[in-house]
Amino acid sequence: MSAQRLLLVLSFLAATVTCSVFSPLEKRRTLDSQNLERRDIDPETLYAEHNISVPIDYFHNETKYEPHSNGTFPLRYWFDASYYEDGGPVIVLQSGETDATGRLPFLQKGIIHQLAQATNGIGVILEHRYYGTSFPTPDLSTENLRFLTTEQALADMAYFAQNVVFEGLEDKNLTAPETAYFGYGGSYAGAFVAFLRVQYPDVYYGTISSSGVTEAIYDFWRYYEPVREYGPPDCISTQTKLINVADTILLNNTAYTPQLKSAFGLSDITYDDDFAQVLSYPIGGWQSRNWDPEVNDPSFDEYCSNITSPTLLISENTTTTTNTSMQSIRQLLTAGGYGNQTSTLSVPMQNFITYIRKNYVQPVLAQNSTLDEQYSTHNTTFYAQSSLADSWRSWPYQYCTEYGYLQTGSGVPASQLPLVSRLLTLEYNSLICRLAFNITSPPDTDAVNKYGGFGIAYDRLAIIDGEEDPWRGASPHSVVAPGGGRRKSTVERPFLLIEGAVHHWDENGVFANETKEGVPPEPVRQVQRMEVEFVRAWLAEFNKEKGRRV
Repeated sequence: MSAQRLLLVLSFLAATVTCSVFSPLEKRRTLDSQNLERRDIDPETLYAEHNISVPIDYFHNETKYEPHSNGTFPLRYWFDASYYEDGGPVIVLQSGETDATGRLPFLQKGIIHQLAQATNGIGVILEHRYYGTSFPTPDLSTENLRFLTTEQALADMAYFAQNVVFEGLEDKNLTAPETAYFGYGGSYAGAFVAFLRVQYPDVYYGTISSSGVTEAIYDFWRYYEPVREYGPPDCISTQTKLINVADTILLNNTAYTPQLKSAFGLSDITYDDDFAQVLSYPIGGWQSRNWDPEVNDPSFDEYCSNITSPTLLISENTTTTTNTSMQSIRQLLTAGGYGNQTSTLSVPMQNFITYIRKNYVQPVLAQNSTLDEQYSTHNTTFYAQSSLADSWRSWPYQYCTEYGYLQTGSGVPASQLPLVSRLLTLEYNSLICRLAFNITSPPDTDAVNKYGGFGIAYDRLAIIDGEEDPWRGASPHSVVAPGGGRRKSTVERPFLLIEGAVHHWDENGVFANETKEGVPPEPVRQVQRMEVEFVRAWLAEFNKEKGRRV
């Protein structure tokens, strides 16, 4: 398995920044005096890297953490106090399952910047244990990953709020509960800060869970249902038919399997389920759509345009010798159960083949790599690696032990055609659990769902989701959540669904001079304005409780 394969499979994923001699407030003044604007500065050089020493093990009464540790490790964070004034809050973005340097733009122009500016607060990006450079153990062996649990990581975020001292502001007590702390997170981190509010309500006065996957689900076949519901109908119809052709051959008409693999240029993939996974990759680009031009991935739209085009699309990078003959395509369509639709499906099938060859086959061959090296999930040699350089291990360990979220095609009801292959089963998707960690049982989803799952609710816990988010099915906005995913939204308990949005679209931002019609979209602007309003209201409530006049 390679880095490309892992990025495709994990879907949910360190440069060191030299500390400045200036305090945060002096740094802002220095930049202003040089007439530099924030949009001209790389965020990794704008914000100094810091570390706070936190316990490795908070739960010495829990046997699952044996042998216990009395040690500590450096948890990395960055902060921006440019807008801070006395009485302002601390707003902490939990970076989640990734190197936190990728979250720094949110200090510069995203939601954390907006909230800090609106409340005269301090914005913080906090790294999650076992990601980036925040490792509590010398390697990532299964034994040393035992401290990677939701409850241990939640305790880190609480410890941070209760103990941090911000450089340049050492004369101020900016710890909780003396100072108002608010948390924000998106996706896994969105669920995380929802749990944080429930578990540590006296430390974090309020949190915003954006696209928070608060319900751990082992077989998450519903992941693709928003794509089915909101995707272009012609693309979705074509996709289900083409995948059904492949499944029918692979599962029922196996004599044509070699011809099918050859057509796509994937004959060298040993396992049929690995082959089916590659065919299922392109539709997964739905999640990476974003209104922000800097992070938007256009691959889903490009793919749909390909398989719905009425004409053959021969890539300039694909020679005519690699294109499958129409006779062979008609044979495959017939073997796959669509012999009566060859007139309408032959061109889409050829364009599907061309797309896979161009984007998934030729790049591998150009690197003198093999297709099995790049795409196989059955690679036991790769899974045996466990150094800190193998940071890919962290998130799979979390979903193998607690979260699940295995995105199957086999789980789709028999009454409908899946968007991805039915060969993508729980058995297949959990191979990494068995081969990398020797985990042979389903994840302990109760360890996550005990915080509230679909029904999680708490005062000053905001639930925000995207209408078209594939992860909506694991959130309180899911149609299978209590009340069909509908609740009354109030300032005390905001419950907002962003029209047309995908995955935590409220997190991104643009500089003032970059805004234009549709950027950000009005539904995103509206929700971001509401976030500012209710966080201000929460801060006023906090100050009232403390007897402070603002």
